[in-house]
Amino acid sequence: MTASRAPLSRDSLRVKIAVQRVRLAGTEYRVIRPARPLRNGALYKARGHYEMYVDRTDGRRIGTLWLLAARSPRSLVYLPMRTAPTFPGWEGEQPMDLVLAPRTMQLRPSRWKRIREHLNTGNAARELHTASVPERDLPDLEADSSVPDNPKEADKFALRKDVYAETLLLTGGTAAFRKGAKDIFAVTKDGPPAAATGLYLPVGCNYHVCRPIYDWDLTPPSRNWVQLHVAFCPSWAR
Repeated sequence: MTASRAPLSRDSLRVKIAVQRVRLAGTEYRVIRPARPLRNGALYKARGHYEMYVDRTDGRRIGTLWLLAARSPRSLVYLPMRTAPTFPGWEGEQPMDLVLAPRTMQLRPSRWKRIREHLNTGNAARELHTASVPERDLPDLEADSSVPDNPKEADKFALRKDVYAETLLLTGGTAAFRKGAKDIFAVTKDGPPAAATGLYLPVGCNYHVCRPIYDWDLTPPSRNWVQLHVAFCPSWAR
């Protein structure tokens, strides 16, 4: 990846990955993960919502992996985020891993724990690659990111949420993963200049750069509303 202060470019949409294969219950799973651990990207379950925090460099890595998920209908994208450095300011929140699963794979969430165990064994084979996605895959960061009102069109952006084995599993299609990538890249673009000139507090959307990646409206009752949210963390800025 390019230096964290560089503008968004074609090189920003390249990421070093490890590809692994796991056979379980007669099914082979192809899994894409970052080739090296995330340094400054974390996911927490906090107050009933899911909060992702990124700096610019790892935010771009994560966003590119979301775009890669949109192009990989036969692969799971696995982001081990539980072991990332603790986000400054949070205590007692539950760290989570993240898995992006295409609908076409019909992943059964209860299988994920065993898949992960196979992936993380000491002798698990890995193929190292540099993956890239074309710039056209990233939607315009300034364009309206709201989901269409038309139910048929809105369904393309739907993300099913499952939580299993300390992992947030998101199942969706191309449009849903590209929208998530757009929100993550927008935070990595707007976060550094805002952090350099403005007041920062870890909570309160008037005081930090953030985007809602997805809302799950579980009404009734409305109090069960759940959000996946991404925010820039200036304490991690390099």
